[in-house]
Amino acid sequence: MKKKNLSAKKKIHNFYLKKLENPKIKKIYSSFEKKLYDNISKNFCVAVSGGQDSIALSFLAKCFSLKEKKNIFFFIVDHKLRKNSTFEANLVKRKLKSFNINCEILTIKKVKKSSNLQSFARENRYKLMVKQSLKKKIDTILTAHHKNDLIENFFIRLLRGSGLKGLASFGNIKSKANFDDNISILRPLINLSKKDLIYISKNTFNFSVEDPSNLDNKFLRVKIRNLISNLKQEGLTFEKFKLSLNNLNKSNDAIDYFVKKNIKSNSNYITLSKKLILNNDFFKQPDEIVFRSFSEVIQIVGNKKNYARGSKIESLINYLRSYKNSKKKTLSGCMVQKIENSVIIYPENE
Repeated sequence: MKKKNLSAKKKIHNFYLKKLENPKIKKIYSSFEKKLYDNISKNFCVAVSGGQDSIALSFLAKCFSLKEKKNIFFFIVDHKLRKNSTFEANLVKRKLKSFNINCEILTIKKVKKSSNLQSFARENRYKLMVKQSLKKKIDTILTAHHKNDLIENFFIRLLRGSGLKGLASFGNIKSKANFDDNISILRPLINLSKKDLIYISKNTFNFSVEDPSNLDNKFLRVKIRNLISNLKQEGLTFEKFKLSLNNLNKSNDAIDYFVKKNIKSNSNYITLSKKLILNNDFFKQPDEIVFRSFSEVIQIVGNKKNYARGSKIESLINYLRSYKNSKKKTLSGCMVQKIENSVIIYPENE
């Protein structure tokens, strides 16, 4: 390597080390570092949007890569939903390049009109990152979700009618990606405030590119953000919210315990015929236990990455409860039939 390149590399390295001397940034980095040690096993990537949250995450991840001498991938998704999206993606890539962060731009090529643009962009953003992660043998995607997002997502899910599991799940620091169980989503900043991340962003790279839709009141997330701002004036704090969320998580864990117990006690898998048989007691549990248990066995037998739609699960449960002997039904790759007091489930293609 040429002396000029060595000098530039050393200069960049010293830049990061110098920034970590800031007591506040150092404290945040120490917490971030521990979360990565506890949750990262192989290669990981960073989801970069260009906003202050992801810029802060990029700084922290780069510090980790330098200290651990580990190669990290950085992905920017150009969703093509706004005319400036390509320009902004290239701008973020160029800016981060000056801090020795090499980003790869992933482009959504087929853009379809959607009634929910933000949801469409988010879904396709994850699809692209999961696809690229599988190619590069990455098993974890780091996102810049923080505690403000935690509250916003809770209210969004509440408005959409999510049950206990949906309301409690987002608070987890790590979860499986929707599009592939081999990829995990890690949220190492989930206990930090937006204010903390703005501080890191301004005191390190000192640039960001903000999506104008984040200020457009026609979007549900923006309306929720304004609602939360008003609730804060009425005494809502993150500490109070977190306490309620922790209580919901405890309730959710209790239900999961009984779901596993129900499946273990009231189902029997016949290896030779590849059939799962549910006895009558399987359906005599409380409704939420039955719903989740049935969702689990359908996913397992159907060998699907995602659960079947809740409305279809509920409809089939009601049907099975209504008849002693029923016609065969199909759901999520499974054949389902009730005979006397048992329900038989097996793969549809068998």
